[in-house]
Amino acid sequence: MIESVSKRGFGGSSGTYNVQALELAAARDRKLKELSITVKFLDDTEHTFHVEKKSKGSVLLEQVYDHLELVEKDYFGLQLLDNGCYNRTSECILWLDPSKSLKKQLGNCQRPLYFRVKFYVSDPSKLHEEYTRYQFYLQLRCDILNEKLILPPSTAILLASYIVQSELGDYNTDEHGPGYISNLCLVPSQTEEMERKIAELHKLHKGQTPADAEFNFLDHAKRLDLYGVELHNAKDNTNKNIQIGVTHLGLVVFHNNIKINTFSWSKIMKISFKRKQFFIQLRREPPEDYDTLLGFNMDKYRSSKTLWKSCVEHHTFFRLDSPKVKRKFLSLGSKFTYSGRTEFQTVSDVKRKGILERKFVRSPSKQLIKDKSQHVPPPLEDKGKVSVAPPRPSRPYDTHKVTSTCTKEPKQAWTEDLRSDDDGGFLERTLEGPFSPGIAGRVMSYADEEISSPVSNGVYDTPPYSVSQSPTSQLIDENVTTIILFPDEDGKYGFNVKGGTEISVPILVSRVAPNTPADKCVPKLSEGDQILSINGRDVTNVLQPEVVALVQEARATNSGKLVLTVRPNFLYQDEEYEEPPYQYVPANDVGIPSVGNLLEQSMYLLADGLASGALIARYETLYRKRPDLSCNEASKPENVNKNRYRDISPYDQTRVVLKNGSNGDYINANFVEMKIPISNNINTYIATQGPLQSTTEDFWQMVLEQGSTLIVMLTTVIERGRAKCHKYWPGVGEVLTMQNAIVKCVKEETDVSDSIIFRDFVLIDVKNDNQSRDIKHMQYIAWPDHGVPESPSQFLQFTRDVREFRKNDRPVIVHCSAGIGRTGVLVLMETALCLMEAEEPIYPLEIVKTMREQRAMMIQNAGQYRFVCESVYAAYTEAMSLKEGVSEDQGQK
Repeated sequence: MIESVSKRGFGGSSGTYNVQALELAAARDRKLKELSITVKFLDDTEHTFHVEKKSKGSVLLEQVYDHLELVEKDYFGLQLLDNGCYNRTSECILWLDPSKSLKKQLGNCQRPLYFRVKFYVSDPSKLHEEYTRYQFYLQLRCDILNEKLILPPSTAILLASYIVQSELGDYNTDEHGPGYISNLCLVPSQTEEMERKIAELHKLHKGQTPADAEFNFLDHAKRLDLYGVELHNAKDNTNKNIQIGVTHLGLVVFHNNIKINTFSWSKIMKISFKRKQFFIQLRREPPEDYDTLLGFNMDKYRSSKTLWKSCVEHHTFFRLDSPKVKRKFLSLGSKFTYSGRTEFQTVSDVKRKGILERKFVRSPSKQLIKDKSQHVPPPLEDKGKVSVAPPRPSRPYDTHKVTSTCTKEPKQAWTEDLRSDDDGGFLERTLEGPFSPGIAGRVMSYADEEISSPVSNGVYDTPPYSVSQSPTSQLIDENVTTIILFPDEDGKYGFNVKGGTEISVPILVSRVAPNTPADKCVPKLSEGDQILSINGRDVTNVLQPEVVALVQEARATNSGKLVLTVRPNFLYQDEEYEEPPYQYVPANDVGIPSVGNLLEQSMYLLADGLASGALIARYETLYRKRPDLSCNEASKPENVNKNRYRDISPYDQTRVVLKNGSNGDYINANFVEMKIPISNNINTYIATQGPLQSTTEDFWQMVLEQGSTLIVMLTTVIERGRAKCHKYWPGVGEVLTMQNAIVKCVKEETDVSDSIIFRDFVLIDVKNDNQSRDIKHMQYIAWPDHGVPESPSQFLQFTRDVREFRKNDRPVIVHCSAGIGRTGVLVLMETALCLMEAEEPIYPLEIVKTMREQRAMMIQNAGQYRFVCESVYAAYTEAMSLKEGVSEDQGQK
């Protein structure tokens, strides 16, 4: 053995190979070619991934998905905060592009990436795996604390109670003493009063597993206007600041965090941007001569492009079966396309592979790190630095992550449910005047015409959709499946239905509750399945009440056996009609006041329904239009053009019939009578649409014939560039002369808040010796379409003014634009005030039913219904406070 050798021994012609130098060089090369990227997850954990710089973003994404063992992975993405950007504006938040190299997107930066939900599913019940729903739950929890998802206090408290149920389990008097949730950071600006209410609701969730509580959390969160919306700042034609959001449904427009309009994908033909302007081209409606082009001014070019790219991605993901988009040869503008999988592909793949069942550790809420009165949610870039609650004792469902495959029989490909146009399902059809200062009312003459600029930065065509043309509709399989169900211990099968409003409208499954017989059976009942028969009875041509009766009949048998024949995932567009699967209102022994005070009891139930969300759930079960009442007069050729909206028609049974109308006896208006028990008073209204220019004379003829002295107007003439109502009255000192009547305006004044305009008219009956009548006109101008007033107190005062000006038993004429949404809110509010004075119980849902039996669709959306219910409760508490104050004064005297 040679123990030593001189350096010369490695020289000469014998040859050498420098192992160490080459190893160091290779290590240096690998280090230069490799990126170490830290990803922070929604449960506040983080992990470092090593990938080559030349790799595309998809390589890192796949590593992240594998690390989490995600199956329904395409809803998620990685966010990168732009360098030097410390706020949460949309243009500062970039998404990692799977098709581009990491080096190009990240450079050599060492900033972390954030794992986030990128595409918010329309309904969390579409997510097959509990683990995926849990990630959505974590994301929404983060959105709430960062105040991206803005909540009314009642909803914030309800959602927080589900968080507590998920983390702490059932309420236990031995373990959960006073202030037991005070160390948990649940909602922004958390107070002791909020914690008290959260604890009260937590008691009502007994028996819910963490999965159940999280599902209920998601089910309530999805109803919020700002659910899954990333807002982009813009300005409208009046230079007013607005925000544009992109969702699964389409584009939504907000002002002061209130949704003021929705443009569904089915109504949009093209989206484009040019420099700082963003455009959407709407599909032409039958009454219109031109396509409508709406323009918005963005803060800068990058903001416009970011919004445009988000639209491309969301439309492709939610509306197409494949991301492949054919581009024209030598087309100009941005070549950006969405390169990931679509929702259709994701769901189809999950159904093909089967559901992966797993157990996993749930992440506890953060602890409050400041005094609650000074609590400020941590910014996005500081996430992970906040101290977390100490670990809890393990529970049966909190174990280390274990995976096991559970094979299930593959089912038919999933198809997406086409959504309605906007809140309540009514998209305005007309445009009068410019919408954007940049385009000055410019419109396009042909549907296939490009924006006339050879340097347009980006144009994206949205294919036309209908039930027959949708790319997903062609995948529907006509095969049927038999499903056998038995009720659980509570007598529930665990599914809801919608449809059956008319004989031709099919019955569809609208929701399947988790961990119920409908969810656990094989094959599983799924949302969108069409029910063809129940226990051998054909239900393809029956109304929904008969279907409900058949299910109840099956449940009443000894075994409760329910045999359903279904067509999987039937595609149909219609409103939801469902019965909430949970009982939210506590029984009398929980603390409802005695039956002796029915008004107080009804207000207790109202407050409880607002807090729990049951109030809105029940509202959404109501029919919009009675299927047994006809609207034939509205559809006659001579009357079609007298309707402002083609889907808002008066019932024939209660419509107002003109006696001496110059253009026939039709007007789009219904009598609505609201009876007040005990007093035997009947408040009579005429609910009507905002007059068109062509129906102005019919409107005044109706006022003349009905002897009305009060007109209540709940809209402006133009809203967001669209005509809502024709200016049917003359200005101050002016005269409007018609065939049968003359109208003079003698006075006009505005209240101190600039929200209400009061006008005094004189109406002269030309054909009856020129007899005159004084008309009071009240216009509420601070009430956005499909929205609610900013101030409940102001709305209450307006309603009280309506009552004050109601002088006789003649009907009060109330109109907004369609004559259903805001009109219904006012009628309900005044009815509630009358019942309150008579000390009668107030059940808002029954009032809505009564209204809809006289005019279809009264109170157009859940947001309006919630607002009026909150206003009723506010009026009651105000009245009780005044009553207590009077009692105290009398006692002191």
